[in-house]
Amino acid sequence: MINSIAQLLIGGVDLAAAFLLIYGLKRMSSPVTAPSGIVLAGGGMLAAVVVGFFYIAGVHASAQLHLPLNIALAIAALLLGGGTAWLSGKRVAMTSMPQMVALYNGMGGGAAAAIAAMELFSTRATGIPALSITLLGALIGSVSLSGSLVAWAKLEGVIKQPLRFRGQQILNGTAMLAAIILGGFIVYLTQVVIGTPQPAPLLVCLFFAFALVFGVLMTLPIGGADMPVVISIYNALTGLAVALEGLVLQNPALMIAGMVVGAAGLSLTQLMAKAMNRSIGNVVFTNFGAVAKTRPGAIKGELKPVDAGDAGISMRYAGSVIIVPGYGLAVAHGQQKLYEFVKLLQVAGVTVKFAVHPVAGRMPGQMDVLLAEASVPYDMIYQLEDINEEFSHTDAVMVIGANDVVNPAARNDKLSPIFGMPILNADQAKKIYIVKRGEGRGYAGIENPLFYGDNCQMVYGDAQTVLVKMIEAIRGLASTA
Repeated sequence: MINSIAQLLIGGVDLAAAFLLIYGLKRMSSPVTAPSGIVLAGGGMLAAVVVGFFYIAGVHASAQLHLPLNIALAIAALLLGGGTAWLSGKRVAMTSMPQMVALYNGMGGGAAAAIAAMELFSTRATGIPALSITLLGALIGSVSLSGSLVAWAKLEGVIKQPLRFRGQQILNGTAMLAAIILGGFIVYLTQVVIGTPQPAPLLVCLFFAFALVFGVLMTLPIGGADMPVVISIYNALTGLAVALEGLVLQNPALMIAGMVVGAAGLSLTQLMAKAMNRSIGNVVFTNFGAVAKTRPGAIKGELKPVDAGDAGISMRYAGSVIIVPGYGLAVAHGQQKLYEFVKLLQVAGVTVKFAVHPVAGRMPGQMDVLLAEASVPYDMIYQLEDINEEFSHTDAVMVIGANDVVNPAARNDKLSPIFGMPILNADQAKKIYIVKRGEGRGYAGIENPLFYGDNCQMVYGDAQTVLVKMIEAIRGLASTA
C-alpha cells in the first residue's frame, strides 16, 4: 500500500516537473520572460529530485541494511553539488560563462555515464535491448564529458591552439570504431555466449576508455571560432545520454528532461551551423577554427587610428548609429558604459540600434544576455537577418570587440576559412569605428580587411575606457554650449 502511494506520488510529481521544464524552456525563448522560465524549470527539477527519495518505499528487503548510509550519501552529494553550483553561479563573470556552460555540459554527460556504469556493473541491465541502450548512453555521455572538458580548456586558454596532425581523422575513427565494436562484443558475450547479465569489468573499462579518448580526440582539432557550435553539440549529446539512461531506469523525469534538453540543443546547433552557412559535420571534421594567416598582398591599405573623444562626437552628430557588440565588450565589462553612451546619443536625437550576430561571443546568446544585463531595451536589439539591410544607409557603425562576424572576407575571399559565413554588413555603412585593444586578430585568428577600408577608423583601447572618453567628450559639448 505504502509502495503504491509512493509510486503514485512520484509519477504525479514527475509529470508536473516535466510540464514545468517544458513551459520554463518556452519562456526562455524571450529575454523578457527568460528569468521566470529558469526559475520554473529549476523548480520542476528540484521537485523531481526531492520526490526521488520516495523510491525507498520499494527498496528490496536485502538492501534495507544499507538504506540509511545511502540516503546520507545522497543528501551529502546534493548539498555538495548544489552548494558548489550556487556559489560558482553567483561568482562567475559574464566572460567566463561559456567555460561554465561547457563544464556543466560535461558534468551532465559524466552523470549519465556514471549511471550507465552502475547499471553495467550490476545485474539490472538485462536483455539485449536494455544493455544496448545502456551502452549507447554510456558512449554518448563519456564523449560529452571528455569533449566538454577539452572545450572548457580551450575557452579558458589552457589549450591555446588546435592540435592537428596527419592521420588524425583515421585515429579518431579508430577510437570511435573500437568503442562501438567493444560495446557490441559486450552485448554478444553476455547475452549470447555466457548468458549472464553482468559483463566482464575489463571490457567495460576498455569501452569507457575508448569513448573518453574519442571525445578528447574529436574536440582537440576544432578551433576557437567553432566553440559556440561545439558547446551546443555537447549540450545536445548530454541531453540524449540522460534520456537514454532514464529509459533504462524507467524514470520519466530523466527521459523527458533529457529529450527536451537534447532536442533544444540539437535545434540550437542547427541554428548555429546555419548562421555559419555550414553543416554540423563540416564544423566537426574540418579546420574552420584554425588560426589563419593572411596571404601576402591580400589586404591593401593602412590602419587609421582616431581619438575616442573625436569618434564619440562624430557619432553624436550622426543621424543613425548601429552598434555591433563582441566578446571584447564582455571582457572589458563595458556594457553599462555602452548603454550610458547610447542614451546620450538618443537625447541628441540619434537613432541607435544594436546588431547581434548569432555566433557573436563564445557562447550562443552571450551578447543578448550581456546587453540585457545593462538594461538595454529589447526592441533596440536586432538579429542579423532583421538589420543587415540597414547598414547601407546608416551614418555610423561602432564595432566593439567583434571581428569575425563583420569580416568581409566571408563574402569576398574564397580561400578564407570563413568564406560563406553570413556576416553583419558593417562595411557598407558610411563611417565605421572599430574599438579594439590592439591590432590583434579575432578569435578565429583571421585578418580583417574591413579595418583597412577608407570608411573605417580604429579606436584603440579597452572598451570601457574608450566609452568613458566618448561619454566625457559628448558631455563636454553640452557644458561648453
